[in-house]
Amino acid sequence: MTVTETRARTAPEPRTPAQREPQTKSVLTFRNRLSRWDFRYSPYVYIAPFFILFAIIGLFPIVFTAVISFQEWDLVRNSGTFVGFEQYQWILNDPKFWTALRNTFSIFLLSTIPQLVLAIVIAAMLDRNIRAKTFWRMSVLLPYVMAPVAVALIFSNMFGDNHGLVNDVLTDLGMTAIPWHTDPFWSHIAISTMVNFRWTGYNALILLAAMQAVPREYYEAATVDGANALRQFVSITLPSLRPTLIFVVITSTIGGLQIFDEPRMFDNTGEGGAAQQWLTITLYLYNIGWGQFNFGRAAALAWILFIIILAIGLINLVITRRLVRDDGGRGVVRPRRRKGVRS
Repeated sequence: MTVTETRARTAPEPRTPAQREPQTKSVLTFRNRLSRWDFRYSPYVYIAPFFILFAIIGLFPIVFTAVISFQEWDLVRNSGTFVGFEQYQWILNDPKFWTALRNTFSIFLLSTIPQLVLAIVIAAMLDRNIRAKTFWRMSVLLPYVMAPVAVALIFSNMFGDNHGLVNDVLTDLGMTAIPWHTDPFWSHIAISTMVNFRWTGYNALILLAAMQAVPREYYEAATVDGANALRQFVSITLPSLRPTLIFVVITSTIGGLQIFDEPRMFDNTGEGGAAQQWLTITLYLYNIGWGQFNFGRAAALAWILFIIILAIGLINLVITRRLVRDDGGRGVVRPRRRKGVRS
């Protein structure tokens, strides 16, 4: 008898499906089901309060403002009459809107560019090995903690035309006093100074956190190669700050186009000047809504401002994608495909 025949005789015969033993199903207890539900649905429960709160205090006002912008709204009766795009046409044909738009962009540019430069310089100084690091880092954040109204009141007194601190110093030095409240350019400089004082330290701490995330081995290797501190900052620090700088630019753009507290408190009336020298879009919106009690036009102006911010945000998004794409593909040589050769 061969080995093959022996194995064939001793091998067990395959069982039919009817002869197979039935598999016992595991019975889940209530505790096991509760554990599965907790694992599957608990993340949605944790994030649900944010979306519920946003829908109540964020999404509903946005939709309701859009509805009001197409109506002639009566605040007393809490009802309105549909007028279509009449409110938008009135806003776009009003010369004050274009003046406010020009002032908003002027103050935005005068505040954002120096603010980012100063924030980078302060963050670079705080990133170095200095004494009392915690004290200096907390000090640059103090202007951000201060109330915006308090900052505006202090600086509006400093930039007074007749008895301001800055003009008093200039006249004592034999120089001409600056018309802070009558000249549009100098009023924009004064308001931009308030904005820079409040937000520079905040942006500096964000940039400082990004600087500290850069591996120190890069600086050590650059020091061995003979690069000085300025060369290391330009070649290592600034390229590493690119994503954080993009974030700071976008947030500064959104905040700069919505500036309200500083121009509102720059004088006693809060109208943006006698000739609308520092009238901004948000201040103009406030004057239409709570000065003229025309909430339909105010809602239309709010949506126009939203569209402007959205358009600038999309431009920033396109620039961001190009910068990230160029940075990610730098130094990568892609092989060329030869004709007739399949990859």
